[in-house]
Amino acid sequence: MWEWIVNTLRSAPELAVFFTLAIGVVIGRIKIGSFSLGTVTSVLLVGVVVGQLNLEISPVLKSAFFLLFLFAIGYSVGPQFVAGLKREGLPQIGFAAIVCVCCLGFAYLGAVICGFDIGQAAGLFSGANTISASIGVATETIGNLSADAAEKTKWINEIPVAYAVTYIFGTAGTAWFLATMGPKILRADVVQASKDYEREHGGHIGDDDPSLELAYDGTSFRAFEVAFDKPVTVEHLEKQLVSKGWPVFVERLRLSTGEIVNDLTPKQKISKGDRVVLNGPLDTLLKDQSLVGCEVADTELSGFRVEATKVLVSNRHVAGHTLGQLRTSKERHGVVIRSLRRGGTEMPLLRNTKLQRGDTVEVEGRKVDVDRFAKWLGYAARESSVTDLLYLCAGIFLGGILGSTVLKLGSIPLSLSASGGVLIMGIVFGWLRGKRPSIGYIPDGSIWLMNNLGLNVFIAVVGISAGPNFIAGLKEAGVALFISGIFVSLLPMLVGLLLGKYVFKFNAAINLGACAGSRTTTAALGAVEERTQSKVPALAYTVTYAVGNTLLIIWGMVIVLLVS
Repeated sequence: MWEWIVNTLRSAPELAVFFTLAIGVVIGRIKIGSFSLGTVTSVLLVGVVVGQLNLEISPVLKSAFFLLFLFAIGYSVGPQFVAGLKREGLPQIGFAAIVCVCCLGFAYLGAVICGFDIGQAAGLFSGANTISASIGVATETIGNLSADAAEKTKWINEIPVAYAVTYIFGTAGTAWFLATMGPKILRADVVQASKDYEREHGGHIGDDDPSLELAYDGTSFRAFEVAFDKPVTVEHLEKQLVSKGWPVFVERLRLSTGEIVNDLTPKQKISKGDRVVLNGPLDTLLKDQSLVGCEVADTELSGFRVEATKVLVSNRHVAGHTLGQLRTSKERHGVVIRSLRRGGTEMPLLRNTKLQRGDTVEVEGRKVDVDRFAKWLGYAARESSVTDLLYLCAGIFLGGILGSTVLKLGSIPLSLSASGGVLIMGIVFGWLRGKRPSIGYIPDGSIWLMNNLGLNVFIAVVGISAGPNFIAGLKEAGVALFISGIFVSLLPMLVGLLLGKYVFKFNAAINLGACAGSRTTTAALGAVEERTQSKVPALAYTVTYAVGNTLLIIWGMVIVLLVS
């Protein structure tokens, strides 16, 4: 049976890739306490084992999936990258750029001190800084060097060895360092720092002024029969309810004659005996019924549809508005804000949190209200499974052409390489999508698949190809690589913490989030948010993540050129 399986994999090596992925995903899900290898590292190690069968897999497969991954990364961070170029984002961009230079510098320094060759240096940089994508860029750059083919093959096979040795501490160690040692180095109570930041920036929506919507958790639609003597307008009633601390909208009205009024205007009169449907938090709706009247069971009046949808912010006149400013916007009437996401990261709902182009706001309300609000914000990105393949393929093609263009600095040929060009074009196309949301739609599910399948197929092929030489490489420099990886992982974070505190004067929670983003370590962000008991660090994560992802991937090329 085993011989038959081996022969099958050798005759159809593409099956070995999917076998590697399947086993790698299973191992990556195993947790010991809070620790797990993660999918990428597990796939690499399984690939190494499968590679002992000496399988031949076309490098075209590896390159194609890697380009899909790079475009998805650029597309995801494009709006945040460009938004960060504005004045308020420049400090975070500067901070991330300095940290990324430190990541490159310490990796190069470690390689020089320990006498690592090109492949070991590239793997050290990739693993210690947890930037798997730089493996592809480094591999492509080594392939373009004017060196002996056998030497280049040796270097390329060493990259995954050094990556595997250094990646585990790069992920787990960085998360531990930022969440545990970071507050001590900053000498700050990060929980209190988060609360201070929230207070300075308007507090959580819903804390003392719930007219914006952390109150969504209890939002309900209830019918009441009006009991007050004098007629009032819809506008007047809503103002009264808000003044009582109720984030309430009048959604529907049944006149005492029995007629139902759907499209209410602010001047619509409400009289004794009329019935209204109020939209607000359940606990406050029931708190003081005497202000309006008794609750009634009117299933016809209450039986209208509400819609929950995601809206992509693209209106340049809305970008820069704070969530607090939305409170007074007539376009928002009847709409509840459920969440705000930026580059896939959930943002805290603070009154002074500013909207940016490319943000996704999840809202709920009657369809007519949601449509009006969505049109004002930008574009209702209603769920669809259809990917704009023209946009996707054109972006990858144009990026490859851009990256393959060679410019000469004297006698030195310079190029981004196809992978670097695709990453840059992904950023451009992601930014264009934020400005013109009617084009270039790629569903979140497709982005997730391109990110995960693209990277892991690439890593699987890397592992399988390096398998025959992996053990020898590990024996040669395993201990030195591991120790070097600890310093290369932690020293840039130490510099970042001190830089954020003494130079950029960041709030302690913002400082921790910016460090996690600059190193693109999502695990560290989760640990920091748990430590601070707040989502405030996420406010500094998105811009720094966009910059870090871009620079650290490109550094995969630079580290090869420096060592060579």
